[in-house]
Amino acid sequence: MMYPYITLPDETEIIHSQILDKDGVRSVEVHFERPTEHGFDTARCSLPDYRWIEREGFTDKEIQDFTTLLEHNAHLIYRFAERGGACCA
Repeated sequence: MMYPYITLPDETEIIHSQILDKDGVRSVEVHFERPTEHGFDTARCSLPDYRWIEREGFTDKEIQDFTTLLEHNAHLIYRFAERGGACCA
């Protein structure tokens, strides 16, 4: 299940998964998507290790900015992921 988190001014939408439990490690996947003329720019990051597992169309600077955003918001994203999204938190 994926839950909406925020839409940035450039129309990048950020959504996140529910809590994923793999071998006792609680993780969340965060997906970034921005509409373009020919489709979408997309990126996906796995928390808690901030590992980018997918990336297409976003610049290195944008990924760096997304990483900083995640570092400042990971605690909220985990809280929302545990409770079924921001609308239910």
